[in-house]
Amino acid sequence: MAKLSKNRKRITSKVDATKAYSVAEASQLVKDVTFTKFDSAVDLDIRLGVDPRKANQMVRGIVTLPHGTGKTKTVLVLCTPEKEAEAKSAGADYVGLDEYIKKIEGGWVDVDVIITMPSVMGKVGKLGKILGPRNLMPNPKTGTVTNDIAKAVNDVKAGKIDFKVDKQGIIHASVARVSFDAKKIADNANELLHTIVKLKPASAKGTYLRSVSMSSTMSPGISIDTKTIS
Repeated sequence: MAKLSKNRKRITSKVDATKAYSVAEASQLVKDVTFTKFDSAVDLDIRLGVDPRKANQMVRGIVTLPHGTGKTKTVLVLCTPEKEAEAKSAGADYVGLDEYIKKIEGGWVDVDVIITMPSVMGKVGKLGKILGPRNLMPNPKTGTVTNDIAKAVNDVKAGKIDFKVDKQGIIHASVARVSFDAKKIADNANELLHTIVKLKPASAKGTYLRSVSMSSTMSPGISIDTKTIS
């Protein structure tokens, strides 16, 4: 039988696998059981009682986390020349149009978020096969296709994230870093969870929040009591 490491012993002594914790308790626990030398992300895995194959049960949305994600996102703005100054002053990391479309067609996707304008979606749309699988395709529903470029960039830099239920009915999202204090982790987690609760499809039957788990990079999942979320 493999010998447990000191860290693994500390983790198993702190996390009760048979217990469901409150968001506040889980937010403190995830800090206590993370021993990576880098600032690990804190993630939520939320299993929903929906059928993502049905359009009227697709849960998707955006939320601005009150304390940000702890990660500075790299933003590309694909826009016409008259919007370039606005994008740059708002803090966009890359700004342009045709030259970046060519770069993306050549395989460059070294960004976290792409923002564009309705008037150039005809050009951007042809990048769907490249950007779609990477969840980088701009979409009006997530605020990344807009004429208010400055606001879109500011929102992303301030901690706005978008989320979408996958084929298995699960939403995966990073909501903080382990270096955050427990209250900030809890605040961010609750903001996302409450937003998802509000988006419950009318056609979804039975239990909506089936399970919620919080974890950090290389930590065990900490089960959250769904009855405490509303």
